[in-house]
Amino acid sequence: MSARTRLRVALAVLASAAVAACPWSAAHADPTATTHLTGTLADGATWTADVPDRWNGTLLLFSHGFGPTVAQDAPSDAVRTQLLAEGYAMAGSSYDPHGSMWALNSAELDQFATLDAVTAKTGTPRRTLAVGQSMGGLVNAQIARDSAGRVDGALGLCGLVAGGTDLDNYQLDAEYTITRLLLPGQDVKLVRFGSADDAAATAKKLTDAVTVAQTTPQGRARIALAAAFLNLPAWAPGQDRPAPADWAGQEQQQYTWFAQGIVSFVEGGRFAMEQSAGGNNSWNRGVDYARLLAGSAHARQVRALYRTAGLDLRADLASLTRGATVAADPAAVRTAQRTSSAGQGLAVPLLDVHTIADNLVPVEQERQFGDRVRTAGDGAMLRQAYVERQGHCTFTTAETVAALHALEHRVTTGRWDDAATPAALQRSATALGLDGAAYVPYRPARLTVGRDRPEHPSRH
Repeated sequence: MSARTRLRVALAVLASAAVAACPWSAAHADPTATTHLTGTLADGATWTADVPDRWNGTLLLFSHGFGPTVAQDAPSDAVRTQLLAEGYAMAGSSYDPHGSMWALNSAELDQFATLDAVTAKTGTPRRTLAVGQSMGGLVNAQIARDSAGRVDGALGLCGLVAGGTDLDNYQLDAEYTITRLLLPGQDVKLVRFGSADDAAATAKKLTDAVTVAQTTPQGRARIALAAAFLNLPAWAPGQDRPAPADWAGQEQQQYTWFAQGIVSFVEGGRFAMEQSAGGNNSWNRGVDYARLLAGSAHARQVRALYRTAGLDLRADLASLTRGATVAADPAAVRTAQRTSSAGQGLAVPLLDVHTIADNLVPVEQERQFGDRVRTAGDGAMLRQAYVERQGHCTFTTAETVAALHALEHRVTTGRWDDAATPAALQRSATALGLDGAAYVPYRPARLTVGRDRPEHPSRH
């Protein structure tokens, strides 16, 4: 064998070894080729990953939202396709599939374990960014707090960042208002569901009550009051946004959310939360409902509709305050605080994006979360951006990808600069030539929740 031939063989062996060690090398010719990986973690959670052959070195760790505990690595198929084309690798876990769909007891640990499992196969990424959607946005905020060098930045999409206890408390206020004012004297179970069927039965009673109430001015006023406590937007899908003083139009669109089944989702979520926390982590004993309404962005609407209906708003609020007897289970509150809260600080930069008319995770949650992050002294690490659209997690692919690029700018340069401003995000998203964008300047109202700590527990 000639020296030239020996050299050619040696180089071929070295090249083969390099490909075996890193099968996602940029040397691969096919720009669309992707390797799909899966695995199982110690607690039975599964994970999935997609790694393009022309990997740019950045791994996205995706936390999925509330629902079946099935592994996902992207918020949508369209986003996955675009990001793979740009060279990103993606991974995500199911969370523990053996318990509640509110899988916050395991989610963060499962995500970090997924990161370890994937990088054992791919090698260490040049950069790791966490991405989370809806309930996964809460997981994502926890990862941004607890990353300890394992991720470099985080992108939250429609995140439930106010946490599980605030969520259950303001939802309880709405459920209780419907029960007391629209179903007076009826025994409606609001907490401590024994089964999913219990939760579904309550959802049906409340939804039926709202449907009947919508037929009268008095009923519509009380629906608006419940919607205010639910932080429910007054802009529904497929409809024009009501004028600022179109109180009746606003209530009609809030009713649309009820008619589309929001209470069923809320009650199903409460059952899952109680399973996860080991009891009821919400309460209304001691809540002053007049004070609660006074802090709501919808207070003017409610007052106007009560005047039109000839109802005594103060009497209804006093009745709500007088009848508020639900107390939390202290152990469940502690569990939810440990597993289902965020905002205590940030270890890496976080960009949160939210639609301004989100029916399931109200945009006001961003205000609550931002206040907590700033109180913890990490306000400079956080940016929040808003999309002018109705619905939960209804982002375009362009909006999502542009937000990821803005986060990367922060991680790369150490500065946000203007990359996360509405104008810059809008330009970046539009320039992708995909499916449009609607980033706008926006400041959310305060979350209507009105609790700091539970009263002494009692059974109700």
